[in-house]
Amino acid sequence: MNYPDVKLFVGGQWCSAVAGRSIDVSDPASEERIGGVAHAGIADLIRALEAAESGFAVWREISAFERSKLMRRAAELLRSRVDTIAPLMTLEQGKPLAEARTETLAAADTIDWFAEEARRTYGWIVPARTAGVQQSAIKEPVGPVAAFTPWNFPINQIVRKLSAALAAGCSIIVKGPEETPASPAELIRCFVDAGLPAGVVNLVYGDPAEISDYLIRNPVIRKISFTGSTPVGKHLAALAGSQMKRATMELGGHAPAIICDDADLDAAASVLAAAKFRNAGQVCVAPTRFLVQDGVYRPFLEMLVEEARARKVGSGLDPATTMGPLANARRLQAMEDLVGDATRHGAAIATGGRRIGNKGHFFEPTVIADVPLAARVMSEEPFGPLAIVSRFSELEEAIAEANRLPYGLAAYAYTRSTGRTSALASKVESGMLTVNHNGIGLPEVPFGGVKDSGYGTEGGREAVEPYLVTKLVSLA
Repeated sequence: MNYPDVKLFVGGQWCSAVAGRSIDVSDPASEERIGGVAHAGIADLIRALEAAESGFAVWREISAFERSKLMRRAAELLRSRVDTIAPLMTLEQGKPLAEARTETLAAADTIDWFAEEARRTYGWIVPARTAGVQQSAIKEPVGPVAAFTPWNFPINQIVRKLSAALAAGCSIIVKGPEETPASPAELIRCFVDAGLPAGVVNLVYGDPAEISDYLIRNPVIRKISFTGSTPVGKHLAALAGSQMKRATMELGGHAPAIICDDADLDAAASVLAAAKFRNAGQVCVAPTRFLVQDGVYRPFLEMLVEEARARKVGSGLDPATTMGPLANARRLQAMEDLVGDATRHGAAIATGGRRIGNKGHFFEPTVIADVPLAARVMSEEPFGPLAIVSRFSELEEAIAEANRLPYGLAAYAYTRSTGRTSALASKVESGMLTVNHNGIGLPEVPFGGVKDSGYGTEGGREAVEPYLVTKLVSLA
């Protein structure tokens, strides 16, 4: 299929960068150039800020009821275009076509969810102390938003921020991922074709550090939302704090998966392997540290190895593929470094552990057994297809290991015991815990972390709140 040269979207127009610069886009399965994307400079950012400011003035005056209807139209357009958008995502990002379709359709569900939430941004009446006084708390949009998103889920990572901002009545500038620009552009096109006024949504690509620094410092921007690594998130949060701007941070993780000796092992191995190797493990909420109780350690390890070996690695455009390539050569090198370090510390490679071929960024689904704490992979998020399996004897040991790291995004557990479930729910330090199934990432449930995994949520009823301010109006 033909891959487009992706343009910026500023002030209601698709356009090249003012300076005419562009960035190459490559296919991670072949390492070949497939197209390009416009590279925004400061002049483009100035135009985007002016557009967002004027777009906000228009959008905030449109009723929540009408905003909701427009968003629902965009969701239907996205669904109708899935067969065009999903192959673009696979070509630029690498994930299997089935996963790209799922991500696109799930994004439409997310838009629908926030479209309904737009109608429910209620204020309230506060009983007054004095007769003849009416005290009301009303909700207003915070203002233009800057959103910064990564390449691993090109549509999903944008649609949560975009939908929440639009539902609240905010305009937005999206800094999309340069590695995977075409599918985000098609997401924005659905909103434009649904009738979104000019300036309400703007899309730019370019140098991430330059764009984030310029936008966050500019007084037009009143809120930021970032998904990415913890070090970058801390830098942007500090910058936002210095400007007294709200921030939502969805950062890295190193999710524990606790498998107790009373667990349904078949279900645990099947569900956790699917979560681990989805998107080649390049998922912030992927289970990574598999903590398995002594009595079931060996059978669970064998089941997990069988699941890993059953993955068919190849181009995401091949219908038989169940795991695509890593995003780039840096991820390949990171996997090789972590595997080598683990084996030097005495861990055993149960399966995988090597690059596949010499063209494309393919790496074997890998299970590493008996991994000591000294190994880097026990403390560094691998962000790739590495499953790290260790033992525990008592549940308190597993909980202590789950909480050992500064991360606290997602956690998984399998047990039939209500007592153990209660202990896990109260003691595991994470923003999300799912027990006996994978219940993370639905639009209607909270999505966010604690500790170094960030703050704020991008799902559930709380997700719109950061885009709103509360104003007291007291009338006599």
